[in-house]
Amino acid sequence: MTVFAYDCKGVIMTYRVPSGTTVTVAYYCQCLQKLRRKMHANRPDLLENGVLIFNDNARPHIGKVVREFLDRYRWEVLPHPPYSPDMSPPDFDLFPKLKINMRGVRFSTLEDLSASVTRRVRQLICSTELTGIMDLPKRWDAVIRQKGDYNEGL
Repeated sequence: MTVFAYDCKGVIMTYRVPSGTTVTVAYYCQCLQKLRRKMHANRPDLLENGVLIFNDNARPHIGKVVREFLDRYRWEVLPHPPYSPDMSPPDFDLFPKLKINMRGVRFSTLEDLSASVTRRVRQLICSTELTGIMDLPKRWDAVIRQKGDYNEGL
């Protein structure tokens, strides 16, 4: 599993979760702390302008320690409707673009797979292909119009 954090300017951080590791509330909070340090070093404008986080509703994302972290740094969490892939930029934007060059390829080790994903993420960072964050308001409006129902072909 890899944690991705990105915005309309590209990927801010990728972090590969070690094999066999369970992502708990405490573990996810550590990922957020790494993200904050990464933003402080490379994208301080994000911290100055206010951070908006768009997580799904997985338990590690909504635990007390995580909520306290987000409150402490005044990071705003955008609501995410349950079971709504229409609203998840990685699901409709990042992951399909990651898979394009890897479809049908067999990787002999986890390290080979990780290296391939890292290369593809770097390509995407340098391109203008990641538009999911920019498309989110349009998708958000469509989900509201559909009262949360799935939007085929959105």
